[in-house]
Amino acid sequence: MRIVIVGEDAGRAGEFEESLSYFDLGWDVQWLAEPDAALSSGEPVDVFICGLRLGAVPGPVLLSQVAALHPQAVRVLLLDPDEDSGSMQGLDCAHRLLSRPLDAGELIEAVDSVAELRNVLVSEELKQAVGRVGSLPPPPRLYLELSRLLRDPDASNAAIAQMLSQDPAIVAKVLRLCNSAYFSGGREITDIRAAVTRLGHQQLLRLVLASEAFGPNQLAGKEREAIQDRALRTSRLARRLLAGPSAELAATAGLLAEVGKLLPGVSDGSEGSTGPHYAEAGAYLLGLWGLPMPIVEGVAFQHRPGRLKASGFWVAGAVHVASSLVAGAPVDEGYLRGVNVLDRLPQWRDLVEPSAAQAA
Repeated sequence: MRIVIVGEDAGRAGEFEESLSYFDLGWDVQWLAEPDAALSSGEPVDVFICGLRLGAVPGPVLLSQVAALHPQAVRVLLLDPDEDSGSMQGLDCAHRLLSRPLDAGELIEAVDSVAELRNVLVSEELKQAVGRVGSLPPPPRLYLELSRLLRDPDASNAAIAQMLSQDPAIVAKVLRLCNSAYFSGGREITDIRAAVTRLGHQQLLRLVLASEAFGPNQLAGKEREAIQDRALRTSRLARRLLAGPSAELAATAGLLAEVGKLLPGVSDGSEGSTGPHYAEAGAYLLGLWGLPMPIVEGVAFQHRPGRLKASGFWVAGAVHVASSLVAGAPVDEGYLRGVNVLDRLPQWRDLVEPSAAQAA
């Protein structure tokens, strides 16, 4: 396996390769100072690693170029400990986010996790089930457009409000949710620009995504309202279980945990139900929509986070806990014990919000 690391301290190469040698993987690791050298070589790349900022070429831009040249490569974005919202711009093109300094064990777990996800999502049963669906739910157009706009650090709330105003139905939904018990700050919001200010960009993105993904064309009224209610509660709880950029990943993955139920012929997980599980089917759909890999991974492994190779508590674990607690389902305490967070479960239970019906 060929590993390319760009823009990191080459002085750590010997130390890092020595750490890898303990795992006896036989990986060929190449450290490059400049992005151009990474793209000019015609050699295949299995794993590509870079930071968020690489001088004239931003890390996310470089990863996008790598995706075009080496679509099979696992793409890893490295973040400094103090990185926060700025790192979200890299999620569309990175399979995994890792912290600096790069750790050999964490890199191996990241590569194994992506490989495991690919094995899950290319199962013949899943491909055949999705192939039998006559019309897949369309990608969330406005959400994707808004995501691109928000990557611009100079994007104003006025520009965001103008984009949302393209779809009056979305505006009505966002205003209704903004004034609901979930988000209300006491003063009624009557215009979309004020809603943008109250909610913040990431929260607004998730509300737009929920409105498009669980729209009236996808589900019947009561079922849609029940799923959307669980989705919002799961999203808000999942966000509180992690920190930094990971919190936003968990919030979006939690919001989409049940999106697979939009597809006919999937299993709901109950005894006797047939077809691929809605979690895996939903992850497959999100992959088709082009959502970031950590979100796809969190949805795919929401019921079995222990299947991931990663040893820490990350997106899939947060979605598992949040969706289980919101649904009143058992939490995998063995998994939580294995990742050393079981003692936090009582505190997390206290964070569960009542349903919209209970709050009314």
